[in-house]
Amino acid sequence: KFEFNPKVGIDNPALTLTEDTDGEGVGEPRFYLLTKESTETFGFCLHEELGCQGHVIRQIELGGVAQRRGLQDGDRLLQVNGHFVDHMDHLRVVQKIKASGNQVLLAVLDGDSYETAKSLGRDLSQMLPEDIRPRLCHVTRDKSGFGFSVSCPEGTKGTFQLSVLQDGPADRAGVPPGCWLLELNGDSVKGYSHTQLTRKLKQSGSKVTLLVASSAVEEFYRLRGLRVTAALADTSRLPFKVRELHLVKGPAGYGFLLKEDDCSSGGVGQFLWDVDAGLPAEQAGMREGDRVLAVNGESIEGLDHEQIVHRIRAREDQVTLLVIDPAGDQFYHSVGPGDTLLLWL
Repeated sequence: KFEFNPKVGIDNPALTLTEDTDGEGVGEPRFYLLTKESTETFGFCLHEELGCQGHVIRQIELGGVAQRRGLQDGDRLLQVNGHFVDHMDHLRVVQKIKASGNQVLLAVLDGDSYETAKSLGRDLSQMLPEDIRPRLCHVTRDKSGFGFSVSCPEGTKGTFQLSVLQDGPADRAGVPPGCWLLELNGDSVKGYSHTQLTRKLKQSGSKVTLLVASSAVEEFYRLRGLRVTAALADTSRLPFKVRELHLVKGPAGYGFLLKEDDCSSGGVGQFLWDVDAGLPAEQAGMREGDRVLAVNGESIEGLDHEQIVHRIRAREDQVTLLVIDPAGDQFYHSVGPGDTLLLWL
């Protein structure tokens, strides 16, 4: 049983099943969901060090988010938001963390175990679960319905398992059979009775968005004391996609105008307008009304208009923008907090 030790300051440690699974000095990866305020950092630095393999966790801030969760100096970073990164270029890994906004899920291995595993020639990706992400699915009703039914243990609330009709709307939308329903249209179902859930489904009209998790994924988070959120979901089956635009400046410039405006879902955003025909912006796939999410791989969350313009101009002849169209922007805000959008990339 874990007891809080104020001298250590760890208030939500990641749990591991064993310290050494194979008798060769190789421990288990540990998982941490770090959540910070917009004015905070995650409280650690990621280093690439001469004579030291991997992406190394260093400079853990005393009392910071990383230290409170239990990250240790010398840990090696293996995964960011469910993506294996040990083989990636260091700068790219740093950018993935920065692009995560205010929440990031990390998988790490202690330094000694990492070095031992490397010396033994072990495939570190095989030490991690194949898929630890819940799934967001957007289901459109047909004449037969949504194509799934819901079961709930009698007398309980918030525990719903889905049976999925083969080749029905839910199946085509990627809802796995036997999965557990966590959210409906962006709202947690934890407090719903079966009757309330049925009523909510009827009120949804012809389309519903489900956050679901397989039994294995649900158990993975539960055993580690982590909360499953839409921000961590696999969104590959959704009809709304973010797009990466790579622009190389021509003699007449990029051919677009960046404007700050109110978002339909609340808050302020940076939008792309006046896309000139035949110039680099249009050729890269830019559309009128696209909202900018990141510049050159880094989130623009929390930056003002002038800072974003400066980032776009930082490289004299080229820029890479991550954007989403208005329909996609509104959809993602309906199923999760806006500042976690970049976790879905």
